[in-house]
Amino acid sequence: MTADHLPATPRRGQPGIDLPDYRGRTGLDRAGRGLHRNPDVRVREVELTSQGWHVLRRTTFDYRRRDGSWTTQQRETYDRGNGAAVLPYDAGRGLVLLTRQFRYPAYVNGHPDGMLIEAAAGLLDADDPETAVRRESAEELGVELGPLTLVSDAFMSPGSVTERVYCYAAPYRATDRTGPGGGLASDGEDIEVLELPFTEALLMTRDGRIADGKTVLLLQWAALFGPFAALP
Repeated sequence: MTADHLPATPRRGQPGIDLPDYRGRTGLDRAGRGLHRNPDVRVREVELTSQGWHVLRRTTFDYRRRDGSWTTQQRETYDRGNGAAVLPYDAGRGLVLLTRQFRYPAYVNGHPDGMLIEAAAGLLDADDPETAVRRESAEELGVELGPLTLVSDAFMSPGSVTERVYCYAAPYRATDRTGPGGGLASDGEDIEVLELPFTEALLMTRDGRIADGKTVLLLQWAALFGPFAALP
């Protein structure tokens, strides 16, 4: 049999692109290809460079500079989905509810022990932001929230991470503590619930005991515009 008549080699698909990955996803290399909102950006190629629970892509695009010249650039983007966070507060008692848990990325990047104090937060998954923060508050804090106030809708690390975080604040009372919280053991969560005086929590953003960006944002909002703005 000549080379011209050899049987064709079956094409091997790539999970996450043309075959479902272990989360059932395909087309992960399509993100960004149809973007035309900015006439100064033309996406040329999107490569899937790493695929785990979240997705790392390398995108090649043409960019028109302010002087009118075009350059070709590459950027890697880490896509973990969008998230939502919430600061529950009890204005009458002067308290806020926060969490403390181990964060390996912070630990490996110089945090003393990796135990970060944070506002309760989580990925949206298939939920809208308000549903997500109520879900996370029940799981992590064991609290049922009152009305939600949208504080910000922010990109937390826009140089490389696609995630935008919807940050909320909501009142609670002592009687709204419906469970122990702590997160889901099935997800590997081991979360400590902290009920702190707001004045102490705000001070912790100044001395480094609170070093999480979304939590700093929410506590400063509470001091400047929110339920504790009238405090001296």
